[in-house]
Amino acid sequence: MGHTERFGKNCAEMEDKLVQYLDGRAKPAERRAVEDHLAVCSGCRNRAEDFRAIFGALDDLPAVSPSPSFDASLRARVAAEADRRTLWGWIPSPRLAFAVAALVAMSVWLASTPRIVNYDSATTRVPAEAEFSMIRDLPVLENYEVISKFDALSELPASPDDTAAGEVKNETSE
Repeated sequence: MGHTERFGKNCAEMEDKLVQYLDGRAKPAERRAVEDHLAVCSGCRNRAEDFRAIFGALDDLPAVSPSPSFDASLRARVAAEADRRTLWGWIPSPRLAFAVAALVAMSVWLASTPRIVNYDSATTRVPAEAEFSMIRDLPVLENYEVISKFDALSELPASPDDTAAGEVKNETSE
C-alpha cells in the first residue's frame, strides 16, 4: 500500500497547512495536527524537509536592494501610463457605462411607443358654444330637483310603444 493510498485525504489537507506550519503562522491546534501527521507519514515528512531546505537556501541569499533611481523611473513610468487614454478612457467605471446605455435604451423605447390619448370627459375642454348652451339651459337645470321628485312623472309611460304593450297586458290579465 503506497503513501497516497494510506494517507491520501489526510495528506491533501496537511499540504495546505504545511507551509503555515513551517513559517510558524499555524495556530496551536493546527501545529499539533501537522506534527502528529508528520510523525506517522514519511512522505509528508520528506516534503517538509524539502521545504525547509528551500526556505533555508532562500534565506541564505543576499537581499537585493533596488537602485537609487528605481523609485524615480517607476514613478515616471506610472505617470506616462496615466496620459495614455483610450476612446473609453473618459468613462470612470463599467457600472456608469451600463447605466448610461440603459438610460439611452429606455429613452429610445419610450420615444418610439405610441402616445395614448385619454378621451375622459372630465379632462377634455368643452368648446365655447357648448358652454354657452349650458348657460342657456341653466333655468331648466335649476328646476331639475323639483322635476325629479315629481311623482306624477313616474307614472307616465316612457315611450308610445310601452303604452300599447301596457294596454295589451291589462286586457290579458282580466
